[in-house]
Amino acid sequence: MASFIKKYRLIIGTLVVISIAFLILAIKFLTPQKDLKVYSPIDVNPKLVDSTVQDVGTKHRIAPFSFINQNGKVITEKDYEGKIYVADFFFTKCQTICPIMTDNMTWLQGQIKDMPDVMLLSHSVTPDIDSVPVLRRYATEKGAIDGKWNLVTGNKRDIFGIARKSYLAVETNDAADLYDMVHTENFILVDKKGRIRGFYNGTNRDSLAEGEKNVTQLLEDIKWLREQ
Repeated sequence: MASFIKKYRLIIGTLVVISIAFLILAIKFLTPQKDLKVYSPIDVNPKLVDSTVQDVGTKHRIAPFSFINQNGKVITEKDYEGKIYVADFFFTKCQTICPIMTDNMTWLQGQIKDMPDVMLLSHSVTPDIDSVPVLRRYATEKGAIDGKWNLVTGNKRDIFGIARKSYLAVETNDAADLYDMVHTENFILVDKKGRIRGFYNGTNRDSLAEGEKNVTQLLEDIKWLREQ
């Protein structure tokens, strides 16, 4: 009798273990797995894409660049090689969306300051005004951490070019606007391979209209990318 009870308990225990394992596997396979799209020019509004890259498919990457940061240092794609980073476009005299975006970038910097593989990159769209000394004062006011958050200036054509050809972020409605930067509220998430993984409303950390992503979601996506 004792032997029968022992075998019975063993069978029941085995069935319980199998049931738990099956339940775990079922939950895993039935729960939608998080994924982030890899964006190419064909995935966004054609108005945001320069004609020279509109036919680029899945091999789209952020092109090589060279700008000057708030410390007068030349910043290139090499400084962001193997890093996840967030790019945006701003100007120091902006009184509309820039202050909100910069506050949100400052908040984001606070969240990623202990993540050595995550950086920030802000491009001035008025480089003729935003000289190195101006950027230095602005960076100090906003608490930008050197080596973590670069605020850059440079040739206007190069800045506009990277906005349209690489970041797919700026709309031009007329040829006359070609080098007259149109500001964008987008924060652009770039992975360690130089691929765009998302566009986020840099003016908002809270709820948004359906289909939009905010800065809080951006932080969650950064954390997810770090684990891949």
